[in-house]
Amino acid sequence: MLKPSSLSFQSFGSRSEVCLLCQCRRLWLISRRNASTSPPSSRVASPSTAKDDEEFTPKPLNRPLGLPKPPRAGENTGIDSRTWRQRRNDFVNYEKHIERRKQLTQAVAKPYFREWTNMRYQKGKTFIAPSKLFRGDKALYFPNLNGITLASPSDPQDTTTVLGDKISVVSVFSSTWAERQAATFVSENENKALHEALREGQAIAQRVDINIEENALKAGLIRLFMPGLRRQIPKDAHGRYFVIRRGVTDDIKDKIGLLNGKVGYVYLVDRECKIRWAGSGRAEPQEKEGLVRGVSRLVEDWRNRRKEKESTKDGPGLSAADSSLAAKGIVQ
Repeated sequence: MLKPSSLSFQSFGSRSEVCLLCQCRRLWLISRRNASTSPPSSRVASPSTAKDDEEFTPKPLNRPLGLPKPPRAGENTGIDSRTWRQRRNDFVNYEKHIERRKQLTQAVAKPYFREWTNMRYQKGKTFIAPSKLFRGDKALYFPNLNGITLASPSDPQDTTTVLGDKISVVSVFSSTWAERQAATFVSENENKALHEALREGQAIAQRVDINIEENALKAGLIRLFMPGLRRQIPKDAHGRYFVIRRGVTDDIKDKIGLLNGKVGYVYLVDRECKIRWAGSGRAEPQEKEGLVRGVSRLVEDWRNRRKEKESTKDGPGLSAADSSLAAKGIVQ
């Protein structure tokens, strides 16, 4: 049996054996130095990248958000399904050890109050929503998330099964403040035109709420107050209110533009689970209008595609896009 004193790790710059704390400190210094000398990345700019003496100004979102691969039910559950043998092999794998150490270093280097500090800029607004939809062939995918719903508090569900073959306005938030910000886009009091468009697209368009709460204590409080939430939310929407505890990694957050957990975000997701529009923070009048136009456009495209399938008698009943969705279990 190996004793703790016999375990050692090699540093990057030399072959001498040093303690893990010294290596983490050196890796943290290297990451800070590389961050200060590396060229600007292509990700969405956030208030944390602004200098202290400059006020951050949100810019229009000019590129699609999302993941390059289509979502699949069962992904991102946050549950480690590896066997004990696989865990042991990963534990002694040096490459995976280095990758894990980089992740821990990034987590340590992240300031604890950064998200609260960024709220001073435009109330946390990260970007301005685009005036038009992202093109369908250029848009990226909304990730699959797994969590309980108001309809199934003891049986976790996948978001992909709810979003598939529907036009969805997805609100993502992690606090009451963020929920109120998202409500400026989607609530009936703030955006009546959106609810009119949803009623016109009944059985096609829908609203989905995703409450991300990684803190176990706060998640327990949400479970405790679920009866009150059920009374506030219509019964037919209980299956579309998700509470996500785990599985939303920093990489997923970065790719969908979820850069501040204290801010509310809204996504317009099409029938293929692609993000066609996104907004953050408090809604501006032109952003509300853009969201309504986007919903109406996608509903119209959905109906036209359905009519084409019904009118096709001799050819195949499903298009290439529909066939790929059917193979994934998204389209019936």
